[in-house]
Amino acid sequence: MDKDERGRLIDYRIFLPALLIVILISLPLSLYESASLDVLNRIFDEIVRAFSWGYIWYAIILLGFGLYLSFSKYGNVVLGDPAQKPRFSLFEYASILIAMGVGSTIMRTGMVAWTGVANDPPFGMEAGSTEALLMGNAYSMFMWSFQVFAIFVMAAPAMAYILHVRKRPLMRISEACRVLFGDRFTDGFGGKVLDIIFLVSILSGAAVTLGLGTPIVTHNLARLFDLQMTFTLTLGVTLLWVILFSLSAYLGIERGIKRLSTFNMYLAAGFAVFVMLFGPGVFILDYFTDSLRTLVTNYVDISLYTDSLALGDATYMQTNTVFWFAYSATWAMLHSIFAAKISEGRTIKEMIMTYLLAPTMLSWLATGVLGGLAVHRHVTGSLDVLALTENGEPVAAIPEILSTLPFGEIALVVFMIVAMIFLTTTLDSTTYTIAAYTSTRNMAENEPSRKLRIIVAAIIAAVALVLMRIGGLPPLEVVSGLLGLPIILLQFCTIAAIIIMLRQDRAWENNVRK
Repeated sequence: MDKDERGRLIDYRIFLPALLIVILISLPLSLYESASLDVLNRIFDEIVRAFSWGYIWYAIILLGFGLYLSFSKYGNVVLGDPAQKPRFSLFEYASILIAMGVGSTIMRTGMVAWTGVANDPPFGMEAGSTEALLMGNAYSMFMWSFQVFAIFVMAAPAMAYILHVRKRPLMRISEACRVLFGDRFTDGFGGKVLDIIFLVSILSGAAVTLGLGTPIVTHNLARLFDLQMTFTLTLGVTLLWVILFSLSAYLGIERGIKRLSTFNMYLAAGFAVFVMLFGPGVFILDYFTDSLRTLVTNYVDISLYTDSLALGDATYMQTNTVFWFAYSATWAMLHSIFAAKISEGRTIKEMIMTYLLAPTMLSWLATGVLGGLAVHRHVTGSLDVLALTENGEPVAAIPEILSTLPFGEIALVVFMIVAMIFLTTTLDSTTYTIAAYTSTRNMAENEPSRKLRIIVAAIIAAVALVLMRIGGLPPLEVVSGLLGLPIILLQFCTIAAIIIMLRQDRAWENNVRK
């Protein structure tokens, strides 16, 4: 590769405008955090009031499209050469998708997300009641179920098809929508706008994820070593994380992301066994069974819940569902592009169903074990978890809950390691995907430049650290949710695009395994 080619590894026409937009959004929000957060929350409350129904149906429709593509004649279409074996074994493939799909967020929501519903329950339940506790854990499981993972994966078939079947050189949303908008739009200003929207949502979302993931570790470190929660501690943890996910992204999918993801599956399983053996194992199994029953019997009620007749302030479940779906939409393109990159040799059905089932099952098990431990401590009076989460940051309750276990210090250490690796695998996948997206190399034949992966990792870390230092993460979190609105339109464009491409190529006849 000559010097000129090395200098053009990144497409600055989409990367620099996206980065500039993130900075221009972040700085005023950070400098005027209280006022901006108040305005943004009012905007979000208005969206909840006017469009709860829209987000609910959006997720259901995507799930319906996913099932249609999987079980129709299109499901057997191979994303690549039909004679080619899949790039990864099913366990490796599922592990990578799980690590990308749930990350360290499941470590936080699995243990304490139930408290939001228990403190402010729906369906006329009494706060803190047995019914509210069961609905809380059932809702935590719903947050990591089929609708969310349908949001994550449904742009992936189009991206994988242009990359592995049509062998288009650029792995971009604009490229996937070429069949809809034509060459002039895709190669011109319109295509650049689509790609910039994607990058803005992902850069801001990655910064928020790093910023929100850090407290999971810092609170446990502070509890373990009796330290004060300071920015210096946050800075140290963040820099360690940056080194880890930069190294993993530098090594690539095979040597970095895959190995780290599969290793963490075993480590997370070992931690779950530890909690079951040394914690309230029988209670956790009973409570998980009850939570699953509550989820299954109320799945339709939760999925379609808008609290329309209350005519007052929305409940936690209503507002959080809208925010969760909106925030998931922000991440949807990233998940889909990464899933597309690693799905060479898989069928459309294998890709969609693995993403719908594997992260869901892992998330439900994690919620059952972690949430069951926390609820047991609450109902037995060992720890007033609802009071801790209602009056303070929910993450701060996690070390208090873990410390109630025998060998509590060991539990804290293992929990931190699992959380760090989960976040590392999420962010190295993010870094890898952004690098692949902005690269000028042919992504059907090459990996993104290692140098570019490190540059992207450094930018994500810098934005997150600045925002954490000056207190701008809460407003940016709300902005990330609002950015999901244009992404929703792009998702439906990619669904239309994949159906058009499959029909044009008669792929159900020409690109299936014999």
